[in-house]
Amino acid sequence: MHVDAARLRADIEANAEFGDIDAEEGHGRTVLCGTEANRQAREYFVERLEDAGLAVEIDAVGNVSGTWTPDSTDENAAPVAFGSHLDSVPEGGIFDGPLGVYAALEGVRAMQEAGVDPERPVVVVSFTEEEGQRFADGLLGSSVSVGVRSVEEALALEDEDGTTLEDALADVGFRGEGLLDANEWDAWYELHIEQDTQLERADVPVGVVTTITGITHCEATILGEANHAGATPMDERTDALAAAAEFVLDVERTANDVVDDSSDSAVGTVGSLNVSPNATNVVPGRVEMGIDVRDVVYESMETIVGAARESLNRLEAERGVDTAFERPFDLEPTPMADRLREAAHSAGSDAGIETIDMHSGAAHDTMHVADVTDAALLFAPSRDGISHNPREWTDWDDCAAAARVLAGAVADAAGGDSNM
Repeated sequence: MHVDAARLRADIEANAEFGDIDAEEGHGRTVLCGTEANRQAREYFVERLEDAGLAVEIDAVGNVSGTWTPDSTDENAAPVAFGSHLDSVPEGGIFDGPLGVYAALEGVRAMQEAGVDPERPVVVVSFTEEEGQRFADGLLGSSVSVGVRSVEEALALEDEDGTTLEDALADVGFRGEGLLDANEWDAWYELHIEQDTQLERADVPVGVVTTITGITHCEATILGEANHAGATPMDERTDALAAAAEFVLDVERTANDVVDDSSDSAVGTVGSLNVSPNATNVVPGRVEMGIDVRDVVYESMETIVGAARESLNRLEAERGVDTAFERPFDLEPTPMADRLREAAHSAGSDAGIETIDMHSGAAHDTMHVADVTDAALLFAPSRDGISHNPREWTDWDDCAAAARVLAGAVADAAGGDSNM
């Protein structure tokens, strides 16, 4: 079973023209959910699905699916699904999302051309609003598909201008009906660009993810006393920003200690600061910080979060500040299904394509799907680890190799036998 590398490339390049932006280097696009560029990308995808003989459905939140049900299938059997997303971040690249969508479609076409007779229906999926750049905070379509968020809740979400998701989807003609229900699937695969350099360093074209990282977002506030920068003696200050600087270093130090002692995949980042009153001649009186903690080992995440709390307690005692700490978002690591991972490695071996195990440090729709059915995530290499950027690049040969492994794994999961 072979994929048509030129056809896969043509689809990705055609999709790259929707929301195309001027970029000094590389090829960029901006495709936000419910925009004209998003309409064009969706319509092109639907046309390609129909050209391949798939039955297309659009659900109530705009998730697009195409189902292949040849005569060999038991229509009552739980389907095997695969895909990704078509939306992008502002000024993003051309592979993040579309590679997974069109590799899935190319996988179906490869199975058709190889005479594969699947026992289960095969579904190609594009989830709505994975990037979370206009509505919600990301992974929107998959969150509805698994039941984490209701259709009504999702449709009521508003962008910064007060436009609801429901209106935005209706405006582009993709406010459908019903629900793409991931609970009904027997298995799910997603192919994505790596967004790191592990595969590039190893010179391997395909990664098979063992675990998707857990993610915790915390919010820390430090309250000092705003005062005149010139008239307030150094020993009479309660400087919130100076205290915050110590907090940032404490989080970094603890994350490094965890990496050295127990888990080399742990990361801790203080990524945002809001300083008030934020004036050069005023001692800062208040600092709000956003903390991102990730690892494939939940205990490591707990260690870093615990150390952040202890840092605030120390700063209260030593610097006289008041502090507050909240943890509004906490997602535990998500392991991938062993049977699907093994199928991916076997598909690579059968095709003469090297594969390696690795973890994912970024969130993907697969995180949600894995809560309701067996799921697997594959990676293709990212040049220099660059993503969400016009310079994002995955070599076309690597795209084809990863798509071939994906197709073989899905054919296995669907119970397909080749007549060739």
